Amino acid sequence: MDYRTKAINCVKDTALPVQMQWFRDCNYNLDTYCQKYGETEFFFAKVIEKGHIYEMGYPKCVCPEALAGGKEASFCECSRQGMIYVLENMMPKKRIDVEIIETVLSGAEKCRFKVTIE
Repeated sequence: MDYRTKAINCVKDTALPVQMQWFRDCNYNLDTYCQKYGETEFFFAKVIEKGHIYEMGYPKCVCPEALAGGKEASFCECSRQGMIYVLENMMPKKRIDVEIIETVLSGAEKCRFKVTIE
């Protein structure tokens, strides 16, 4: 499955515009963005190492397909790709790496990702 394309189609008209506006509101500073918008009903973000390493994720599974059932943990690659796409749009000159820490589909309480910005 092409998770990248699936993810882009999922977030380009929903999460991307909202998160881009939040990022603009924070003067394009990811540390400020995490502090200001890092605890919402659908998204969390915290600074691990300023300007470099973050933990971001979802307090619960927000994927309609996954919530419909029958999806394996590998399907969470779609969420990882969506997060990469949003962050690449927020910071096009940076190298973004996103690693899955744990996900609801793998049995965790929430979906957590390690984000590294270079």
